[in-house]
Amino acid sequence: MSDARFHNPDLIGPRGQQLLAGLPLATELYWWNCRKRYQGYYFLHAVETYAADMLAALAAHAVPSSGGRKIHLFSSWHYWIDFCAVMGLALAARGQRISLAYLPYKRFYSPSHPFELRIHDRYTRDRLNRLRPWLKPVSLRHFKAGDLPPELEQAARQVALYDTQYTLQTEETDPHSDLYQLRYERNRQAARLALTWLEADRPDGLIIPNGSIQEYSMVYRVARWLGIPVTTFEFSENQGEIWIAQNDDVMRQNTDSLWQARGAQPLSAEQWQKIRDLESARMGARTFGNSDRLWQDVPTAGGERVRRLLGLDERPVLLMATNVLGDSLTLGRNLFAESMAEWITRTIRFLADRPEVQLVVRIHPGERFNTGPSMAEVAQTALEHFPEHIHLVGPMEKVNTYDIMELTRLGLVYTTTTGLEMAMNGIPVIVAGQTHYRRRGFTLDPQTWEEYFALLEQHLTGRAPQRLTAEQIELAWRYAYLFFFVYPLPFPWKLTTFKPDLETWPLTRLLSPEGEARFGRVFDYLAGEPIDWTLH
Repeated sequence: MSDARFHNPDLIGPRGQQLLAGLPLATELYWWNCRKRYQGYYFLHAVETYAADMLAALAAHAVPSSGGRKIHLFSSWHYWIDFCAVMGLALAARGQRISLAYLPYKRFYSPSHPFELRIHDRYTRDRLNRLRPWLKPVSLRHFKAGDLPPELEQAARQVALYDTQYTLQTEETDPHSDLYQLRYERNRQAARLALTWLEADRPDGLIIPNGSIQEYSMVYRVARWLGIPVTTFEFSENQGEIWIAQNDDVMRQNTDSLWQARGAQPLSAEQWQKIRDLESARMGARTFGNSDRLWQDVPTAGGERVRRLLGLDERPVLLMATNVLGDSLTLGRNLFAESMAEWITRTIRFLADRPEVQLVVRIHPGERFNTGPSMAEVAQTALEHFPEHIHLVGPMEKVNTYDIMELTRLGLVYTTTTGLEMAMNGIPVIVAGQTHYRRRGFTLDPQTWEEYFALLEQHLTGRAPQRLTAEQIELAWRYAYLFFFVYPLPFPWKLTTFKPDLETWPLTRLLSPEGEARFGRVFDYLAGEPIDWTLH
């Protein structure tokens, strides 16, 4: 075996790992050889690079922890473990008593060999032990897995379904597939271990990334089942921003408390200008602020150009805007439809015999980055042949959705933010999925198929208002401002840009008066202090 293989377990290969796993003390001997010069794919970059600097920063700036809350963090997968370790140190500096529990998986979609897991576990414990006494590492692999109550057993199956949809970017899943079975077994094991851990060492609060999928969802569900306060977090699409949810799954984007605190407040002139500038950028295929995202492929060219391009006439236009599959923001959002595919097909079939209107099915442009099946394929299976009044606009077509919106009489959406933007433009919108802007006073929100088709029929026959009221339009703009500019909270780091972010915001700067003024309150929210939306 070459010298490199003593330091990089990835170079051993499956057969070598199988051989070593069968030898007594092989893991201990291998780790003794590679512990100082370990260099595998499974790697804690921030801890390896900045441990000494971070400990020095805490020694200089941290407050006593005697009165702090007992906070556990959980992570699985080395990138998140690395991130949560640094987050944990920042919380420890504020006086919290921090433990970081982990499961040392290299990938969430493929099996890990027992030998590989043992080496990753040893490596993780060794590197995180360097952060003591500020952070206590806890390997869940060393707990005895207990039995699961029926509710959590069922949750493991449900989350395995979400994981499979997330990984394959499809709503159609096979519960007998290798991927589903892998995710089910890992989720079930994570729940069993977490139940033992949290019952034995009950914290004042638990912090978990995401909360919707994989082991993160299972540990979140275990904590809620035990009545332990949980904070979940995920990153906004903008740099330097985070979403936080307390005792809720952050990917649900529950804005109830924000809307209750701020929804009745009219926007100032400055706020109006800011949300108008954002909407103009989204329409015009331009970036905005600290985001490099483009919401459209091509700039707006006007509704009449799109009318000619798509062959539309003067009949009323209905715009059906679909979601991108495979994002945890879209998982588990069904209300009365079993899936977004069912909503699409049943709607197209309902409108197939209504030539007095024109339906434009706009497939989300973001699908061009997906590897799974397109919603265009789903739409095409709804009918053997599309009648002349139904038009399909694929994700790769150079059509600006906002130009279609200019012609639209009625919007049909599942959860996409396009529904919010149609309401901002005075267009009535029927929302068929569970999205954050439902029931805010400016959308039509059916709870059953009967209500959904009744609303459609009212609009088709002209028995419903063709435009939102001025008050509803203002509500939509007010909500959009809060969702885009208040709901995301400032945060120094993002997982995908963690290395440069730590260069910009090392713990020394974060713990300075500048960092405290900018981010201190958000770290308190992570630790469980109730979010005060009136301060943001």
